[in-house]
Amino acid sequence: MAHFAKLGKGNIVERVAVVSNDIATTEQAGVEFLQNLYKDRNFVWKQTSYNGNIRKNYAGVGFKYDQTRDAFIPPSPYASWVINETTCLWESPIPKPNEDTNEIRYEWDEDNRAWQQKNYTYNAETEKWDLNE
Repeated sequence: MAHFAKLGKGNIVERVAVVSNDIATTEQAGVEFLQNLYKDRNFVWKQTSYNGNIRKNYAGVGFKYDQTRDAFIPPSPYASWVINETTCLWESPIPKPNEDTNEIRYEWDEDNRAWQQKNYTYNAETEKWDLNE
């Protein structure tokens, strides 16, 4: 199956549609099928792929298509994060510690622009990990 992202204002993905590979033998064939299906030749569709072989990342609703990079870019999780030009994914300005376990996790603190350690304890009654306050 081939996947196509419908772009709206500002090249923001509004929906992702699936088209049979028998129909979408090329990107243009898939685009024409969707334009005919939705009876609007003005809709802009771009092919996307789960494995990232097309346009860096699989498009999701709310992602932006960057024409210069020919890539789908997810919304930035935080204002301070920067785009990785190779992956077109957002990265924190400082690396995350590689010490995550069930008991210790790191969460981004945007106000302080730093990773904050959070400690958890397993609660056998609820069978969940509770944050230690």
